[in-house]
Amino acid sequence: MYAIVKAGGRQEKVAVGDTITVDRIDAKIGASVSFAAVLLVEGANVTSDPKALAGVKVAGEVLEETKGPKIDILRYKNKTGYRRRQGFRSQLTRVKITAISK
Repeated sequence: MYAIVKAGGRQEKVAVGDTITVDRIDAKIGASVSFAAVLLVEGANVTSDPKALAGVKVAGEVLEETKGPKIDILRYKNKTGYRRRQGFRSQLTRVKITAISK
């Protein structure tokens, strides 16, 4: 059985025991979090009805807080001496999926 969940502005395919990386969740390490299911697949049965999915809970446990890769933002205009450099690293959270319950 697996589910498609909405996590951090994206959709992720998860099964019990999977570890996913999502945008930062404001929760302590070891805390439990839940995600909203968008699709649920049990063998040959596929559930996508929002009313049926309202009772589906996908639970996970926060493993760690990490940072994403460095993104370099460079702005340059020719012949004017204009240069700007900026960097960005996204804040991420690793979550282990512990249960998918109906």
